Formats: sequence, structure tokens, C-alpha cells
Amino acid sequence: MRPVRPDSTARTEDFAGGLFQPLNVRRFRLVCVEGPSLNRTWTSTGDRSSVGSHLSNDMVIADRTVSRFHCEILVDTKGARVRDLGSRNGTLVDGVQVFDAMLREASTLRVGRSLLRFELTEERESIPLSDRAEFGSLVGVSVPMRATFALLERASTSDATVLVEGETGTGKEGAAEAIHHGSVRRKGPFVVVDCSAIPSNLLESELFGHEKGAFTGATGTRTGAFESAEGGTLFLDEVGELPADLQPKLLRALGQRQIRRVGGSTLRSVDVRVIAATNRDLRAEVNAQRFRADLYFRLAVIKVHLPPLRRRPEDIPVLVKRILENLGADAQTAAPLLDPGFLWRLQRAAWPGNVRELRNHIERCLVLQDDIPIADVGAPDVMAPIDARVSYAESRRRALMDFERRYLRALLDLHGGNVSEAARSAGIARVYLHRLLRRHEVKGGG
Repeated sequence: MRPVRPDSTARTEDFAGGLFQPLNVRRFRLVCVEGPSLNRTWTSTGDRSSVGSHLSNDMVIADRTVSRFHCEILVDTKGARVRDLGSRNGTLVDGVQVFDAMLREASTLRVGRSLLRFELTEERESIPLSDRAEFGSLVGVSVPMRATFALLERASTSDATVLVEGETGTGKEGAAEAIHHGSVRRKGPFVVVDCSAIPSNLLESELFGHEKGAFTGATGTRTGAFESAEGGTLFLDEVGELPADLQPKLLRALGQRQIRRVGGSTLRSVDVRVIAATNRDLRAEVNAQRFRADLYFRLAVIKVHLPPLRRRPEDIPVLVKRILENLGADAQTAAPLLDPGFLWRLQRAAWPGNVRELRNHIERCLVLQDDIPIADVGAPDVMAPIDARVSYAESRRRALMDFERRYLRALLDLHGGNVSEAARSAGIARVYLHRLLRRHEVKGGG
């Protein structure tokens, strides 16, 4: 349990929400053309829509072979794509099993025994965008981040339980703390419990406290995180790691706002707002029966998804600037790290560790006063999702061209643009390397 000192300087107007500039995305329709829910039709009302057999889904399929949370469809300005949610029997797009794939007009989705037809409509759905470039410690000017800021702003004005989802290093704790400081509870404590860092046999005591003599080593009474966060916010980080035996106890605490200390017999009322975070998709965990469905619904009253850095490369220049400011770099020292060429290379990297990895890389470059090669440039994570509309041969050709282009750029970066050294290092003839550079319009030196 880690208490964080309240930010007494935070003002309500700092988080009241700016001018919302809407982003218009096309609506789509799903029509069941085969299976128990034949002829059922559903039209989207947002940029994220889930399909499954559970009643909480947007498109509910009454089919026992369909997982409770089967797949999710996401729509943005680049088009629509479907993502499987760890379903039992997979998701097929036009007959091809996929994990994450683009959709085209009239694509078919096979989920269990049911077949859905995907249809784009002429109608548009407005997605609110904030006009701000930061929210608490989070920074971004991209459309995904401005949409996230708009949702965070609205979450901060309520007292509802929030579930923050996102990959490692995307800033989930920063988002939770910003929601707290923008809420009416900002003068209260912000208490953090990392569910992945505490042994399961101690986590119950960490959350709910214990009475003297409750177990071996309990030499005194301990106040748990719920009581410590009285009047404020309790942040449960990596809640997806919560042991199965503790999940019903957390569910009761959330539903009744009462807790019982380990070894105690008295129920204690608590006035706490809970924000939880996870780098897992809890819907997939529910499908795998590792996480209780009722606890998921209790946590996900408001869901906020933090986009990975690879999906918002336009934010990297402002992030680097903020990181350098936080590290206290002067203008002369920071100049090489704000050079357009250096920033361009950062924007091409995959960053599997997201903003945390970027911060560590910038700090190393600053300390060593050198442009350290980025190990994950051209990693698979930076590649676009598979488009099942394209033939196998064409998809393979595109993937090969993309690999060659990224390899050539990384190779030249490594050897400072010297083609002769690059050819020797790659084990290919200099003439052939020149031919590849011309084909991909990549410029090199001598």
C-alpha cells in the first residue's frame, strides 16, 4: 500500500473539460445471416463495439458456441478492424481465423456457429475530442489521446468506479491520479495497491486490514487500504492479477462499501472511490474463467483504454520535450534529442514498453550524451494489422517490401549512411544494396 500526498494545488477548472471537437466515424451494421440469432441486426453507436453471448455486449448472440465476450470491432478514421477477445473457438474473417484484422464492406464474421455480415452505413457517429494536449501527467496531441482525455475529463466529474486498460508503460497510474485530482475527492488520499507485487497470502490484509492475532505474525491491528483511502480514491493496479479467492471479497466491498478485517467480525463502512487498472483484457480473462464476470462489470462502470505509443507516433515529439523538461535538461543538452532526424527514428520504433520505455531511452541518451541505437526499430509490433481482404500473394509481397524498407533504413542508421560499410555488415554486394536503396527510395551515402 502506497499513500500519495494529495495535490492541494489542483483546481476543478483544470479538469472541467475543454472544447470538445467531435471526431466523426462511420457507423456500421452487423446482420446475423446464419445461426440461432438469424436476422438479428445491430447498428453501432460508438467507436468500440463488442460481440458475444453475454447480455452486456453491444451485439448479443444467443449461441452457446459463442464466448461470453467473443470479439470487438473498433472504428477510426483509417477504417474498421476486428479483434478476437480470447474466444473459445476463434474469430474468422471471410473464412480466415484472425486475432486482429481489418474489415471491408460485406466482410463476414464467423463466431461460433453464427455468421455475421459487416456493413458500413452512410451515418456518422461523433466521438468527443478534448482540445487539451495534456491531462495530469499524460501528454498527447493525437486523435486517440484527445479522445482519451475527453473520457478522462468526464470520468473525473463523477464518483463512479473506473477501469483503466492499457499495455505496460502507457500511464495507467498517471491517468488514475489525474482523475482523482480532478474529482471532488481531490483533497482526500490517493492510495495505491499493486495487486501483482504483493504475495497472495498478504494481499487480503493489505486491502482490508487485520486484527491482532488473526494469523501468525499479526502482533497488532493493521488498517487496510480501503480504510486508509477513506474520503479519497483507492487505486488497484494490475487488478487482473487478483487471486480467485479474493475476487468475491472485493466484489462485496465494491457493492456494499463495507469491509471486514482479516480475523475480525465487524463490518466497517468505507467511503472510497475505486479506480482499477490492468494490462490484460479482463473480458478474455472472464472467457478463460480466471476472472469473475460480476466483478468485471462492477469495476468497468466507466472504461478507459489508453492507446499504445505505436498507435500515436505523432505524440513522440511532445513526449520527448516533456521528458527532457522533467529531467531538467538545458536547451543546449536537449537540442540533439529534439532534432527532427532523431525524433523521426523514435517515431518509427515499436516501443513495446510504451512511454516508460521511451522515457528510459531518452534518459540514457541524455546521461551518455550519445544517440543510442533503438533496439526495437522495425519490430513486429510496429507492423499494421493483417488485411484479410488482400490475397495471400499480395499480402506476402507487401510484408516483404515493408521489411526490406525498414531493414535498409535501420542498416544505414547503424552505419551513419555509409553504403560500403552497410553492405559488408549485411553480407550483401554493394551493387545489390544500391539496387535495393533505389527500389525503396532510401537515400544513402558513399
